[in-house]
Amino acid sequence: MSIKTDKIQVGKFQWFYRQTELESERIPVLFLHGLPSHSYTWRQIMSLLADENIPSIAADWLGCGFSDKPNQKDFAYTPEAFLTGLQELITALKLEKFYLVVQGFLSSVGLQYAIQNPQQIEGLIILNTPITSSAKLPWLMKQLSLPVVGDMMTQDPLLVDRTIEKGSGFVVADRDLDVLRKPFLQSSDVGRSLMVILKKLQLNRTMPEIEAGLSQWSKPTLIIWGTADKWLDITDVQKLAAANSNITLIELPEAKHYPQEHWASDIAKEIVQFFRRKVF
Repeated sequence: MSIKTDKIQVGKFQWFYRQTELESERIPVLFLHGLPSHSYTWRQIMSLLADENIPSIAADWLGCGFSDKPNQKDFAYTPEAFLTGLQELITALKLEKFYLVVQGFLSSVGLQYAIQNPQQIEGLIILNTPITSSAKLPWLMKQLSLPVVGDMMTQDPLLVDRTIEKGSGFVVADRDLDVLRKPFLQSSDVGRSLMVILKKLQLNRTMPEIEAGLSQWSKPTLIIWGTADKWLDITDVQKLAAANSNITLIELPEAKHYPQEHWASDIAKEIVQFFRRKVF
């Protein structure tokens, strides 16, 4: 299945996105990535869902991947700024209803959007994303936001290799790392943007809102969690899922923070089963 790439002008900024070339009447899936990745991380799952005639779109956040990296004067890089940007992107893509899939730090902004706009969300799929008040930025990422140290580290393209391989616990193929690190090789702006994003992530403020929203969430939700993730503990996630009958929790015992990189087939199967059970 072919995945096309394109850019779309949304207000002052251009967003890069990937989309399966698929004629389907089904409501699409929108994928949102974490850090320091971009939409390429969803390539395998998008293709596997397309085999089931499920269309999908994956966007690069502003400041990430191949989307624009605005100056802070034009884009604040706060959760509120990303939330507004996401809303404008969804409008520009004409996504009236969709399924939302999120993974990683920053993609929790997508959950804020869902909680504030439940009428657009057919279902949620959450992979190893900060969703509880106990979630903290891991040191491997936090150090990227520090003065001087962060400036140097975020200009090293190999930070992508170190972070994703450390977080996933497995070696990522060179051909895939070539694509994942490419934005860092093309421009120093992506490293500077990453540093600002991490500085302004404000998990201590946004996590209580997300946790409270999900505890009362009434739409079908599937959490697929790599339980070997050392950055995000599963304990509070288990409690959250147990307290809401609309949430189904699937645990992947050997997977870590980026389960989509090595467990795409397992994840796609769970998503397809979820859709068949809850939606189609």
